[in-house]
Amino acid sequence: MENIRNFCIIAHIDHGKSTLADRLLEYTKTVVGADMQAQVLDDMDLERERGITIKSHAIQMDYTLNGQKYVLNLIDTPGHVDFSYEVSRSIAACEGALLVVDATQGIQAQTISNLYQAINNDLEIIPVMNKMDMPSAMPEEVEDQIVELVGCKRDDIIRASGKTGEGVPEILQAIVERIPHPVGDPKAPLQCLIFDSVFNSFRGIIAYFKVVNGEIHQGDLVKFVATGKEYDADEIGVLRLDMEPRQKLCTGDVGYIISGIKTSREVKVGDTITHIERPCDKAIDGFEEVKPMVFAGIYPIDTDDYEDLRASIEKLQLNDASLTFQPESSLALGFGFRCGFLGLLHMEIIQERLDREFNQAVITTVPNVPYKAFTKKGEVIEVHTPSALPEPTVIDHVEEPYIKAQVITKSEYIGPIMTLCLSKRGTLQRQTYLTSDRVELEYDMPLAEIVFDFYDKLKSISRGYASFDYYPIAYRPSNLAKMDILLNGEKVDALSTLTFYDNAVTIGRKMCVKLKELIPRQQFEVAIQAAIGAKIIARETIKPVRKDVTAKCYGGDISRKRKLLEKQKEGKKRMKQVGNVEVPQKAFLAVLKLDE
Repeated sequence: MENIRNFCIIAHIDHGKSTLADRLLEYTKTVVGADMQAQVLDDMDLERERGITIKSHAIQMDYTLNGQKYVLNLIDTPGHVDFSYEVSRSIAACEGALLVVDATQGIQAQTISNLYQAINNDLEIIPVMNKMDMPSAMPEEVEDQIVELVGCKRDDIIRASGKTGEGVPEILQAIVERIPHPVGDPKAPLQCLIFDSVFNSFRGIIAYFKVVNGEIHQGDLVKFVATGKEYDADEIGVLRLDMEPRQKLCTGDVGYIISGIKTSREVKVGDTITHIERPCDKAIDGFEEVKPMVFAGIYPIDTDDYEDLRASIEKLQLNDASLTFQPESSLALGFGFRCGFLGLLHMEIIQERLDREFNQAVITTVPNVPYKAFTKKGEVIEVHTPSALPEPTVIDHVEEPYIKAQVITKSEYIGPIMTLCLSKRGTLQRQTYLTSDRVELEYDMPLAEIVFDFYDKLKSISRGYASFDYYPIAYRPSNLAKMDILLNGEKVDALSTLTFYDNAVTIGRKMCVKLKELIPRQQFEVAIQAAIGAKIIARETIKPVRKDVTAKCYGGDISRKRKLLEKQKEGKKRMKQVGNVEVPQKAFLAVLKLDE
């Protein structure tokens, strides 16, 4: 156990942690020859295309220092704010962390939030300054920022480059010397913490775990504490580039277990594995429950695919524990699921993965956040969909979730960023200068305002320099209204939204204009209306496709033409009563991008 080190890499998005992980694997000869490629640990096509890490990945390395052999278990983590739950799970399975900071950009918002998570879990922090080979590196300034943030000595900071491999030997030596070995009792009853799981269509569900106490042998009878299910440990082993079976795993080891589990409900991330004969007294404290930030409906395009979609989402949930879902139905779209996501990028990634990995073509409704409606009788109703909001006559008041938003930016962009935050109903709480030209702004904002396009706008007005992080603080009273979209007087429930009352007219007008562009013309006139209750706040009309019925009437009396036009008018009226308007999939997605 003295020769095991478990560590993770934490950083802001794009600070080069995947490249640095590649160099560590290359230096320790864990990955050689044809297997060596850029972003080795990012095994999803999506991760490679976008250049971001979505999943945390575990891999074991062998390293020799002063003639002594060590086993290093690295758990790579994502850097984007939407995948912070992955980070919290990785941190729970480690004793130390490499804090990677980009020497050209310095400390960013996500660096700070991930660092606080690591410190709360008593992890040993090794600061690493990456991208030292870049001409625009600012080592002295960034060192000052790290010293101020972490409170370490300047000599503790390792200068490195993921591209050239500079500083990699020093990092490996620091991991062995500074990070403590796992502590646990090898003789105690078995306790393993599950920190991840994946679905394999041939082997069933594979759970990744860390042995906290005791040891586990192949063929042991084990029990999953949270679900109470019992299994045989058919195969256990360690995670190299591929899975390598072992006869036993001891305290401090990180590995996997295959026990023929078929259904995803039987494995919970954060659960404890123990022996049936000699069980542990209590389960290990897992991680906090995931709190979804954004909710949206996911529906199959063909209603017959409902059960396939359920199976696909369940398999995806195994691989991504931060996804939550429950069945729901909609008048317009039939049966589907109300899913909870950590953010818009997370929602986009899930949609892509359903399409690529499971061939599921889906319709996604307008995302929204959870509200609390207080009735006049004193009841509290949690509202996830606009249709679930009670009638205005019953409601006393509605509360919406607020977040604490941290924006770190160069001082030249303060003006436009403040304007953006104010337009999103933000109130400035604090403004701190980290250095002469870097400033941290802290805002209290409604979560609903950042759900759509806040992050994109922030990046564009700051030319990509501003970094953003947020965490929920409380629910606060708000003046909300439910806005419906009517097509020829009929509600399209999938397009209903809950919106701030003062913004309703603007949003309603934009939605009507957008739908007018996207809904194809019919044989009859189509009225698109936005309404709050019985009050119409915006309207657009799609003109009918017309045939010139009077073309054959040349000359002659006007009354003959009038008769034909009246006849056509009656026909259109009848058609309008029986005709229904199909809303194309593009229209549901376009509502999210109203400003473009």
